[in-house]
Amino acid sequence: MNPQAAELNSVIQAKSTPVFELLSERGKNIFFPKKGILGQTAEAKGTKINATIGAAIEDDGTPMRLEAVASKINMDPSLVFPYAPSFGRPDIRAKWKSMIYEKNPSLDGVELSLPVVTNALTHGISMAGYMFANPEDEIIVPDLFWGNYNLTLTNAYGCSLGKFNLFKDGGFDLESFEAKLNEGGIGKKIVILNFPNNPSGYTPTEEEQDAIVAIIKKAAEAGNKIVTITDDAYFGLVYEEGIATESIFSPLNQLHENVLAVKVDGATKEDYVWGFRVGFITYGIKGGDAELYSALEAKTAGAIRGNISNAANISQSLLLSAFESEEYAQQKEAKYHIMQKRYDAVKEALSDEKYKECFEAIPYNSGYFMCVQLADGLVGDEVRQLLIKKYGIGLIALGNVLRVAFSAVAASDVKEMFDGIYNACKDCKK
Repeated sequence: MNPQAAELNSVIQAKSTPVFELLSERGKNIFFPKKGILGQTAEAKGTKINATIGAAIEDDGTPMRLEAVASKINMDPSLVFPYAPSFGRPDIRAKWKSMIYEKNPSLDGVELSLPVVTNALTHGISMAGYMFANPEDEIIVPDLFWGNYNLTLTNAYGCSLGKFNLFKDGGFDLESFEAKLNEGGIGKKIVILNFPNNPSGYTPTEEEQDAIVAIIKKAAEAGNKIVTITDDAYFGLVYEEGIATESIFSPLNQLHENVLAVKVDGATKEDYVWGFRVGFITYGIKGGDAELYSALEAKTAGAIRGNISNAANISQSLLLSAFESEEYAQQKEAKYHIMQKRYDAVKEALSDEKYKECFEAIPYNSGYFMCVQLADGLVGDEVRQLLIKKYGIGLIALGNVLRVAFSAVAASDVKEMFDGIYNACKDCKK
């Protein structure tokens, strides 16, 4: 083991034995190379002649660049062309941390890690897998989950996905979740909680969220070491009263010394910048302090350094500029109202009782998506293909479930879309 990894492990062990035990073998062995090229480059910062970093510099000291590119970007070249740190730009890390507190008021006064910048949510989930998942580990997910977990976790790290039933009687299936969490006896547990859920578009009610947290706390009190990965890709897009508006990360990060909360989030969906690829990983645990978090941040940055080197500087700079803009909050609110209008159009359309002959909605209340469960005898992919060929409607088939991304559908087109699904189902029944 590299001495730098061993040094970080010593810090983590001294501060939290459960966190050390939750680390995968990769997580234990990873480190950020402070003493190699990066460390020597840092030591040379400010020198008159600096020939350390693998980047080209103009004679005037600014980043070398092509005018064909630079002329398209109205920003200081130093914010665009150089490498960003593997940890992410310090300014956007600090800003995102402050925004986590703003969005989750119950975190006031709670010490968290400084978010580490990832190449958006997919990379964030992958890095969480790198840090905590061994090939023999099972990761607990609902039976309705984002299919890319298969590639990022199962294929990449060899672990398995253990599923619990997401819904019962129109709400979150607490019994199934608790049974799955406690399956196999006391030990290491890894859980992904994705709310609003992809594909269902469901966020637990406030009472359900409290119950989920209580189940995790009870399991931790029994001696389980639990890492909860909160996939907050669609955070903030809640459309109904009584639904949890804070991330479940908030109550989890100070829940118990045996529960490490890992928040994976980003601007992708929250701020409508899908191609920017800027996400974050943030850590929280009861009793956690700056030294523990610094060690976890260094390991995460080391994993990023060895994977993609760093996230794009220009994306981070553009986002930080937007976050600090006076118009940001107002513009974001305006987009939220468009999303709310589309959601309301879905609810209104589905009030038509005729649809129940062919499909029924799975519980939904938030996010980008909702799903319909097809009636017995219908085949999801057959309906999907007919929708494309005959009705000009594109949906995703997940077995006997169709996922509808209402985020991408104008409110005025929603009724036509569901009528199309209904008619395609009727056609397939003939």
